[in-house]
Amino acid sequence: MLNTFGLTDTETQTLHEDYLHLHRTPELSMQEHNTAAFIESRLEDLGIEHFRCGGTGVVGILRNGEGPVVAFRADSDGLPIAEDTKVDYASTARGLLADGTDVPVMHGCGHDTHVASALGAARVLARSTGQWAGTVVFIFQPGEETSAGAAAMLADGLWERAPRPSAVLGQHVFPFPTGIIHITPESAMAMANSLEVTLYGKQAHGSQPQDSIDPIVLGANIITRLQTITSRELHPLDSAVVTCGSFHAGLKENIIPDTAVLTLNIRTLTEPVREKVLDAVTRIINAEAQASGAPQPKIEQLYTFPRLYNDPEQTGNVVGALRGEFGQEQVRLVPPLMGSEDFGSLGDAIGVPNVFWMFGGADPQDPAPAGNHSPFFLPEYRGALDSGVRAALAGIRHYLGN
Repeated sequence: MLNTFGLTDTETQTLHEDYLHLHRTPELSMQEHNTAAFIESRLEDLGIEHFRCGGTGVVGILRNGEGPVVAFRADSDGLPIAEDTKVDYASTARGLLADGTDVPVMHGCGHDTHVASALGAARVLARSTGQWAGTVVFIFQPGEETSAGAAAMLADGLWERAPRPSAVLGQHVFPFPTGIIHITPESAMAMANSLEVTLYGKQAHGSQPQDSIDPIVLGANIITRLQTITSRELHPLDSAVVTCGSFHAGLKENIIPDTAVLTLNIRTLTEPVREKVLDAVTRIINAEAQASGAPQPKIEQLYTFPRLYNDPEQTGNVVGALRGEFGQEQVRLVPPLMGSEDFGSLGDAIGVPNVFWMFGGADPQDPAPAGNHSPFFLPEYRGALDSGVRAALAGIRHYLGN
């Protein structure tokens, strides 16, 4: 018996088992060794040729005669979060950060759903070759959370080793109801820059502030002044976010320290706005240090995310395919998100269109589902996988020949 998107009951059970396995066994960014091996085993079972790319990335190539080529990406990394969902398949995995810190690991952004859905779509296409023609390139990408994965796969010759597609498609689960699709033409997700700023001062006894240059006061002034960039330097219709995510200084309450370290995250939708915000950030940090009589701070870039731009024409085509599968009202055009994705670099690298959408993963009866990156994030996986496989197939099939 086939369900609505072409899997037998046994294959649907395998789809669910794939998800549950992936959910229990997340791995940190660029450390997805077991996840990659699992993906390879599934592709092997389906008779789909594959190769490693970018360290822990996997590329599957499903060829079915002459015809168009389309690529579909699913990201595979987990996050350093302790899962608190209380389900019997919750992750208890642990991993090591780059500095050696031992941390809990959770699929707190749904990448387990993405991989399982892509494998489900591959399973349908592999057993229905009489219904389509062409080639599908499945990109199982590591390291999305750190923006390292797409770059690593491109540097490892992704498009020299895989057929060049006419478009690159991708999707992401979000905590709105299952069966709903959100998609944004043009700028869909923000560019991001993360910075680490080291402030230098002069240490002194807490009772002798006149002998110090206090980096804590300096940092406080910087953090406050940075908020004026979006409120007083940008046009009100230019979207940007400037966030200080951490601020560390000192070891004891009666010692004014000699250094402080803060980290910043900046989100923008256009390159001119990004340049303006970054210039303002640098200007304010250096000016506040000078005003405090402090040495020039050190500003280091931790990582950067590209803009995710959905080609308007191809997005319109995919919207039509998704509405044909889910219904007119279920596929909704929405404003851009200020979150970031490295997906866009895959198509940008070879000048082909990208199309990326969000699919619902929450139980429609849940009034307040937990958001992505929460320890309570938990898609209603049966409905989410149904949406994920159906949406992937609708998008991919739009580009394939008959």
